[in-house]
Amino acid sequence: MLQLDKGAAMRHITDRLERLGYSWAYRVVDSRAFGLPQRRQRVFLLASLEMKPEELLFQDDAGDFEPSDHRGKACGFYWTEGVRGLGWAIDAVPTLKGGSTIGIPSPPAIWFPDGLIATPDIRDAERMQGFPTDWTLPAATAVNRNARWKLVGNAVTVNAAEWIGSCLARVAKPLNLIPLPFDAFRSWPKAAYGSPGGGRFEVPVSMFPIRKKRPSLERFLKFRPSPLSLRAVSGFTSRLTTGGLNFPDEFLDDLLKHREKMSATGEVVPAN
Repeated sequence: MLQLDKGAAMRHITDRLERLGYSWAYRVVDSRAFGLPQRRQRVFLLASLEMKPEELLFQDDAGDFEPSDHRGKACGFYWTEGVRGLGWAIDAVPTLKGGSTIGIPSPPAIWFPDGLIATPDIRDAERMQGFPTDWTLPAATAVNRNARWKLVGNAVTVNAAEWIGSCLARVAKPLNLIPLPFDAFRSWPKAAYGSPGGGRFEVPVSMFPIRKKRPSLERFLKFRPSPLSLRAVSGFTSRLTTGGLNFPDEFLDDLLKHREKMSATGEVVPAN
């Protein structure tokens, strides 16, 4: 959203808001801030005709957090990638998606410390979005099982929405940060605000307004994950080794061992 067409999307939205007389503020918020093992970064934008939204949205800041040591931790990745990116997340999964354009679910995979390569159960995916277990179960009957993944992937994280709601209920406070003007014709910053005739300013806040404690990804999971299929791991491994991406050597080793293990089950991989 912030990078689309060198900032054109955000310029269009904010230009329109300002023409209608609105002041606005937005902030990228990461779902990991709320005790969930999902690196989901989403833009939340507030606008008002009567007040300054930045005096609500930027009151909290716990500082950025990005672990760098994968050892002993479960790591999430996109098995559908392998050439341009991995979606690599330490002690978390990358953003849960709604599935492919033809409705096939493609939940991220997890590399466990013991070498297991598997995908999370839909019920744990619901929990990663802040929903109760089996929140989407009625969709399996009303539509099909794949619809559950689409609902989860397209949802707003409950805990993030709750935090936004708490911001709206606050007493406004003047910013105690130093905002800086930015070039609106490039990718936009992670947090900014503006008003009709008042300019546009970047705000130096993180994607973690709070930092709620949580168990590790491995301990968070309550349901048995499904081993990544032979077809999936074979295709991913092939792309990974030709894509020139950086990843731990032991990750590739475990992928190859997993492929051998799945091959021993008798699963057939269709020829290209």
